[in-house]
Amino acid sequence: MFDCFRKIVKNEGASRLYRGISAPILMEAPKRATKFAANDSWGAFYRNLFGVDKQTQGLATLTGATAGATEAFVVVPFELVKIRLQDKAQAHKYNGMFDVVKKIVAAEGPLAMYNGLESTMWRHVLWNAGYFGCIFQVRAQLPAVEPGNKNQQTRNDLIAGSVGGITGTILNTPMDVVKSRIQNTSKVPGQVPKYNWAWPALGTVMKEEGFAALYKGFTPKVLRLGPGGGILLVVYTGVMDFFRNMRDQK
Repeated sequence: MFDCFRKIVKNEGASRLYRGISAPILMEAPKRATKFAANDSWGAFYRNLFGVDKQTQGLATLTGATAGATEAFVVVPFELVKIRLQDKAQAHKYNGMFDVVKKIVAAEGPLAMYNGLESTMWRHVLWNAGYFGCIFQVRAQLPAVEPGNKNQQTRNDLIAGSVGGITGTILNTPMDVVKSRIQNTSKVPGQVPKYNWAWPALGTVMKEEGFAALYKGFTPKVLRLGPGGGILLVVYTGVMDFFRNMRDQK
């Protein structure tokens, strides 16, 4: 990982580390809002469907997976733009985020903005299933939070969210590798892309490059999404508590 940083800075300049950053920044707010809103909505739907009052381990995992599939529809266009801008072989073709959108639509059609939807859905299904499933289980194993004790609540959320983030990353990294390859392939009329659908592409990568290739980039990703998963849960819980207090005071 550090060797990669060093070589990028040496050969392409420090600014190259931030190429394509506009798309993920713009994506972050709607992505996170959709993740938790969808998880809450699908949770209520499944509890009603199966006639249960409280969340179970199985429902937590199912709800997370469905929320991940929902989230993918928000994420795909932003991810596509980011991938095209960050790919060294294609970066010279584009002059910023909006230029990517314009050229993709002109060359491949509007639906091309959702190139890689299937693989992105698998990526988010796996991550969210692991994340929310682990949160449910880890919270159950941690010491109970005393009523009104914010420090204990923060501690439990940070631990549960971090474990969930690490687990989700372990589960979904192969699909992330495949998704990047699918989205980095321009559609040519009359030709079937080498990387087209998620599971066949997974097999192709493993056959040609070995199992380890499916976990390229795992270290920086897990260092980001592990602690990030904990912080995300802490922030979400804090925001929801704030709005509940506002509602109760009315």
